[in-house]
Amino acid sequence: MGESNKVVRDMVGRVLNDIADGIETGDFGKKVKVGITTVGNEHGVENLVKGAEIAARVAKGYDIVLIGPKDMDTDLEIAEANNEDEAHKKMEELLDSGYIQACVTAHYPFPIGVATIGRVVTPAKGKEMILASTTGSTASHRIAAMVKNAVCGIAVAKAIGKEKPTVGLLNVDGARTVERTLRTLNENGYEINFAESMRADGGVVMRGNDLLAGTPDIMVQDTLTGNILMKVFSSYTTGGSYEAAGFGYGPGVGGDGYDRVVLILSRASGAPVAAGALQFAGELAKGNIKEVVKAEFAAARKAGLDGIIDGLMEADKPKAEEKVEAPPAEIVTGEISGIDVLDIDDAVIAVWKVGIYAEGGMGCTGPVVLVNEAKIEEATEAIKAAGYL
Repeated sequence: MGESNKVVRDMVGRVLNDIADGIETGDFGKKVKVGITTVGNEHGVENLVKGAEIAARVAKGYDIVLIGPKDMDTDLEIAEANNEDEAHKKMEELLDSGYIQACVTAHYPFPIGVATIGRVVTPAKGKEMILASTTGSTASHRIAAMVKNAVCGIAVAKAIGKEKPTVGLLNVDGARTVERTLRTLNENGYEINFAESMRADGGVVMRGNDLLAGTPDIMVQDTLTGNILMKVFSSYTTGGSYEAAGFGYGPGVGGDGYDRVVLILSRASGAPVAAGALQFAGELAKGNIKEVVKAEFAAARKAGLDGIIDGLMEADKPKAEEKVEAPPAEIVTGEISGIDVLDIDDAVIAVWKVGIYAEGGMGCTGPVVLVNEAKIEEATEAIKAAGYL
């Protein structure tokens, strides 16, 4: 009887919470579900469960599903998974079926063409700022990737309610070329609201001061720089072993049909960041991020994005070698890391040349070549022989 009464109480509680959320937000009937995998964190399963419970207490219009061991001590819904492989498979199953609309996880590889768009709270003024990007790679060409990062950042900002986000470019190699490219897109009809540096000489190229103050709504840079910035912003008060602030590394976004809303945490992410990431996921799901990304890239392509990207890549293209056809496709779950992102396409071709099917990808620690697990050793030797490892 006691267990039965508890089930009824929980059901009534959820209904009353839904009604309260509807009164407050006006979103009757629109509640979504977001997931979080709880295995693989350096601070333990309990750390991410705690973060999920923090998020659940303030959630507006979304429910949380934990993907992890069934014996987790929590009242939140659990989808059972006992290791990282199981958790990612369960996550993909729940996303693809539509049971959840977004999920937070760690150590999840994205294909080339997809990068994560992070979100931080800057220390100088406590302002939120989007970092585009923080892991993954929207293109193997560095400048092309930064241009696409800007479009991805705009899409994410709009999905969480910023109608006309401002865009700044961090002062890294290539920033001026990226600026020229984005201004061309803007002149061709793709609206970009350029930020002005807080420094006296102004301009869209941002300095360190602008990072600390959060001058632009979106800060664009290459992924490796963005990854470092995210680490610093999230754990500068803790010494780096525990990420304590912000919203995590954000959703994987790409303009070529990528259709899962997967947000990334670090293995060092603490409960507050897990809570922030779930809030971020809920906002993106309710903001229909997938459709916003499609619309932004459609508008950018109408303004000539693809031709501009092709021009950037052609300018740096080495003399063509003989054409190499890909071997027949097969399941590729084995990862070979340690390859520079600029060499990833050539490394894939080197593997093809020895008759092994391969794909380029991007894991949380950097670029990877994906091959069949049974062929990792042979593929690694081919990459080494070609000089990319």
